Formats: sequence, structure tokens, C-alpha cells
Amino acid sequence: MQKVFVSACLLGDKVRYDGRSVLSGNALLQQWVDAGRVVSLCPEVSAGMSTPRSPAEISAGTGVNVLSGDVFVTDNTGQDVTDDFLVGANNALSVCKKEGITIAVLTENSPSCGSSFIYSGDFSGQKIAGAGVTAALLLANGIQVFNQYQLDEVNHCLLQADDSALP
Repeated sequence: MQKVFVSACLLGDKVRYDGRSVLSGNALLQQWVDAGRVVSLCPEVSAGMSTPRSPAEISAGTGVNVLSGDVFVTDNTGQDVTDDFLVGANNALSVCKKEGITIAVLTENSPSCGSSFIYSGDFSGQKIAGAGVTAALLLANGIQVFNQYQLDEVNHCLLQADDSALP
């Protein structure tokens, strides 16, 4: 059975920067949890960041640019938290490798987990197309990354992976 990596906040863990969760309440997600498919982690918390914490955004770029060392992740006080985000992304990748996971569901808009959109980096509330640091690292390592609005597509991928594993 193919496992799936899921952002901890989507499962109700209160690990977001504001001390809340983004509990999806989706029946498919609950089925995966009940079946033992889900492996969960919050990259930021796994890196030692507190909950709650100051909101952070990627300055003038995306997670790909952070991975290449071209831009930084800063919080709204101006503190550079890039290293924390890189550690968290590597922690997530390690979990995926250890568990043989090739599919991840991450929280959209996050500077760590956003898969399609992240905030622009100027704390204006504007979003830009791009992936966060963890999403970019997982993608670069061949892991399919989806967001919480794409669970039907994820389920299709999981069923295909299960079918291909049959003798």
C-alpha cells in the first residue's frame, strides 16, 4: 500500500504560525488516515520553530530560489529564518525517503508547503505562482506534490500505485 506524506496542519495539528490548524475534514483524507496510509509532519516545527511564531514569507522568489541560495525566508520582523525552512524541508524529504513515499499533500500558500501559490514576500497578502521550500525540495526529488484542494487527484494516484504493486 502506497503511503502519502501530509502536512500536519491538514490533519488538525495546531502547528501553523498562528497556532491553528487547516483541518481539511475531507472524507478521503480520513480514509487514508484510517487505512494507515498517512505519514505526517510539520516541516517548520520539525526544524524547531515554535508554535505560534511570526509569519514568514519568501522574499522576491520561490522555494526553488531559496534552495539555490538566491533568496531568503524572513519573518515579518525581518528575522532570517531560511535555515529553519531548509532544515524542515530536509526533514520532510528524509521521512519520505525512509517511508518510500512518492506522493505528498501539502498546505497551499505556505512558504514551506505551498505547491502552486505562495505569498509574495512583502507581507501584503498578495500571492504569486510558485512552490514553497519543502514543496520545491520534494518536487526536485521526484515526489509528486499536491495541495489540500487536489485530494481526488491524489486518491487516483494512490489507487494507481496500489494497482501497480499487485503481482
